[in-house]
Amino acid sequence: MSSFERFLDTFFNATVLAKYAPAILSGVGVTVWLSMLIIIVGMAVGTLLACLRAYRLKPLAFLIVIYADIFRALPPLVMILLIFFGLPSVGITLSSFMVLFAVLALILAAFAEEILWAGITSVEKGQWEAARSTGLDFTQTLVFVVLPQAMRLAIPPLTNRAIAITKMTALGTVIGVPDILNQASTAQSFSGNASPLMLAAVAYVLLFLPFVILSRWLENRYSWRKA
Repeated sequence: MSSFERFLDTFFNATVLAKYAPAILSGVGVTVWLSMLIIIVGMAVGTLLACLRAYRLKPLAFLIVIYADIFRALPPLVMILLIFFGLPSVGITLSSFMVLFAVLALILAAFAEEILWAGITSVEKGQWEAARSTGLDFTQTLVFVVLPQAMRLAIPPLTNRAIAITKMTALGTVIGVPDILNQASTAQSFSGNASPLMLAAVAYVLLFLPFVILSRWLENRYSWRKA
């Protein structure tokens, strides 16, 4: 067998690929579902926190800043392991799926809050004053005038951060979440062949490449403009 044939047998073994493709495809479904939940919840919580911080209530703002700093600073894997193995000792048991979802959603919310807060503070003071002069109260001004402008300015970094964090779903393999990497690693262990890992790599590329392209387009479309 030539070197090229050995390479094909190791990474593109048709028999192994056919046998384990269904399992890896089920992992794709888990990864997609998990990523959607993380993005929806993380963005919603981050937006809410940024809006609450805009009221400039010192105790509330202080707590939001502490939360954002902690969840941006701690490595995701440390938090996943701490919650998954630590909470049962105090009588709280969560599934591996729920632990991974909660940790990554909270991390995304922390980053989203900081990004949107930067967008809110970058909106010119005249926008606030003009909106208030028309009879809008503070909340209406924030929601209908300032937040849309902040969101437009924040789209490129928010998109990039969302992609980076959803790719961290692969960390779930350490606590048994049946995502793409977990299914591929299990298949590789049983087959003694790297073909399942190659199939997982292809799945990740096909899954996330459209979002990377979208992120680049959004960055080119909005980053140089001001609302």
